[in-house]
Amino acid sequence: MNQDLSIVSLILHASLAVQLVIAGLLLVSLASWSVIFGKLIGLGQIKRRNDAFESEFWSGKNLNDLYQSVGNRQDGAPLERIFASGMREFLKLREKRVADPSALLDAARRAMRASFQRELDAMESNLSFLASVGSVSPYVGLFGTIWGIMHAFVGLSNLQQVTLATVAPGIAEALVATAIGLFAAIPAVLAYNRFARQIDRTAITLETFIEEFSNILQRNSAQS
Repeated sequence: MNQDLSIVSLILHASLAVQLVIAGLLLVSLASWSVIFGKLIGLGQIKRRNDAFESEFWSGKNLNDLYQSVGNRQDGAPLERIFASGMREFLKLREKRVADPSALLDAARRAMRASFQRELDAMESNLSFLASVGSVSPYVGLFGTIWGIMHAFVGLSNLQQVTLATVAPGIAEALVATAIGLFAAIPAVLAYNRFARQIDRTAITLETFIEEFSNILQRNSAQS
């Protein structure tokens, strides 16, 4: 007797517990894909905007003019916000007649480091979710598989004769949960590793800019 062993049929004939596990994994997978696409777009925009601002910064434009233009932008790059925070603190202390160059530089660096940390936290948002999906989903799928196998064997205990044809559907239904758990976990792990490397590179770019801009501010404070 032919049996329908398609994925949809196996899910529809699975036990309620396995169906709940599969539904939860599918929802988590959908959420992780939403995060993945959001991160792809967001990190791509950050890189393009950082590159554009860096080119503008090193073009020789006056720092005060650059600061004024950056302050009027709605969606700036992380580099812009770090530059603006350091420049704002530097100019604020200059207006208060603080003459100590080291005090000016330390205040600007603290402001830039605080802005850097905020930018890093924003870039790392939802990464922990992808890590959790990648690490937990296979085990949730395995739980569904174990539960489904137990349910299948309990049903087989009432049969007088057990053949491969009677065992196969129940085992197949249970294994679907593990397959969907891996389907949810693998993209999340790959995306997490890629985004983590990309964020690390961006963080290095931001930290390098802080050091370079600090050197410029040091020269300016020494000349004033």
